[in-house]
Amino acid sequence: MPETRPGRLILGIESSCDETSAALVRQDGTVLANVVASQLVHASYGGVVPELASREHLRAIVPVTREAMHLAGAELGEALRYSHLAAVAVTEGPGLAGALLVGITFAKSLAFAAGVPLIAVNHLEGHIHAVLMESAAAFEGKGPLLAVVVSGGHSHLYLADRDEQGLWRYRNVGRTVDDAAGEAFDKVAKLLGLPYPGGPWIDALAAHGVADRELFSIAQIKQKATGHVAPKLVKDAAAREQEPDDATRFDLSFSGLKTAVRRYVETHAMQAGIAERFEALKAAGLDKAKPRGEALAAALGHFDAATLNLIASFQDAAVRNLVRAAFAAAEHFGAQGMLVSGGVAANSALRAAMTARAEKQRIAIAFPSIALSTDNAAMIAAAAWPKFVAGRFADDTLEPTPQLRLG
Repeated sequence: MPETRPGRLILGIESSCDETSAALVRQDGTVLANVVASQLVHASYGGVVPELASREHLRAIVPVTREAMHLAGAELGEALRYSHLAAVAVTEGPGLAGALLVGITFAKSLAFAAGVPLIAVNHLEGHIHAVLMESAAAFEGKGPLLAVVVSGGHSHLYLADRDEQGLWRYRNVGRTVDDAAGEAFDKVAKLLGLPYPGGPWIDALAAHGVADRELFSIAQIKQKATGHVAPKLVKDAAAREQEPDDATRFDLSFSGLKTAVRRYVETHAMQAGIAERFEALKAAGLDKAKPRGEALAAALGHFDAATLNLIASFQDAAVRNLVRAAFAAAEHFGAQGMLVSGGVAANSALRAAMTARAEKQRIAIAFPSIALSTDNAAMIAAAAWPKFVAGRFADDTLEPTPQLRLG
């Protein structure tokens, strides 16, 4: 059994997409440092460019890790030394191959230099532990839990429970059959002339519009008698998680909603106004700003009521889609608690709707703090601690797995 002296830390490294992060976390979930460098270079392209992401990780990973070590050392009251480390944890996948490779190569070097084990962590499991590390007490003795992971690249529903070793095990019971929720938010934002990343802009602007629930319907995913999604809705049936033949699934779809917004824009001849708005926001420097405070107030002057109502209606439909699937799955499988994580978990409308529904159905629910909703290394280190205790270490042949599954 590995040594777990009090005060020892796991150093986490996260580089799966466009955030370079390093963090140091104690076994009890205490975060001594969590440094995240966001790659602003992608804003000009309206989405993440893989090659640029890899180069930015190469530039940032050493200074980000140094900063995390410095902050943790200050917290400890002394310089952080290798003797404080229990292990080095790193995201194995899923993610961009080149971006993952930067983090894994760096983590291997650190683990070798420190003489400590290397632990491979699934990025999706990391998001789940972003909630558990802050709210574990709320779910003590409860199981199974339903984990809802919603981000720019993922929309998954998992049943989560612990085994005899204390390791978490997962069963996928639902996923998007096309666009991820966050991807749909970003694509609709781009369609409406909003800056990238668009999710926070949609959230901020929707509060100033009125949602029309008759405007967009929620996608209904037809299932076979076995409970599996109809093959025509699945891009690659062979790549789906394996489920028993009698499994009931609660899959999601966001592509149709995105298309409905595009058609609304076209049929109402809104394209010219959207193009003008984007140029106006760019000229004012608001495309580089976060949608809050003075920046949000200035941006609102470029939006008419019809556009704000459209934004509110889109967000309302997307949120209802997620809430319906998540709580239907929780009820079907008898989940005693729900964890909602990922970048979209920062959306205020989703938090409010999920919380209200959980109170109505009397089910415990928790979200990560806003800082831990997006990609970060603290969640990777937190997910690594149960693996460390169980002695689940990675070989030095560890390689990126861009399409890694969970469950």
